[in-house]
Amino acid sequence: MRFSDFLRISVLLFGGAATALAAAAIAGANADDDPTLIFLAAGWWALAAGAGLWLGRRMAPTPGIARLLAGARSTNTLPEVEPGAIIFNRLWPLAVLTIASGALAFLFPQVPAIAAGYAIGIALTWRKQAAGVQAIEDRDGARFYFDRSSPFGAPKLLRTPGLRKVEPVPGVTAPLS
Repeated sequence: MRFSDFLRISVLLFGGAATALAAAAIAGANADDDPTLIFLAAGWWALAAGAGLWLGRRMAPTPGIARLLAGARSTNTLPEVEPGAIIFNRLWPLAVLTIASGALAFLFPQVPAIAAGYAIGIALTWRKQAAGVQAIEDRDGARFYFDRSSPFGAPKLLRTPGLRKVEPVPGVTAPLS
């Protein structure tokens, strides 16, 4: 699975988890007849959204993703395409967080409210990471794919040859032969 595609899917899954957790928190707060919690949660979500928008404002990859790209192992062969296994192996903590927090919604509605804020922040922080990785791939003429690794260990990437994007220079014309 290409790394830039994984980042796009991650943003969508974190956004979906945030939506589900926010709905569970609101339902739990309504069941407890606690409007104060809803207002505090909305404030936390706004704060998390603001922080995510601020931290994700640049097109460049974050330092962690840049280190991951720099440490990619070069190969000339494409890896096996296993998107389901890679998504599950890399995003299982999100599934555990979403299910566990959602299960606690009617006992402790604060838990999914807080978890929703974190999911909002991560989704908005990572929203431009795929474009940053794509720009590096276009510049270097490479593609980054996930390599097989443990779900509990650090991810590993493979760097394969790709197509370099050559853009015309404004004001310069090619000579006619």
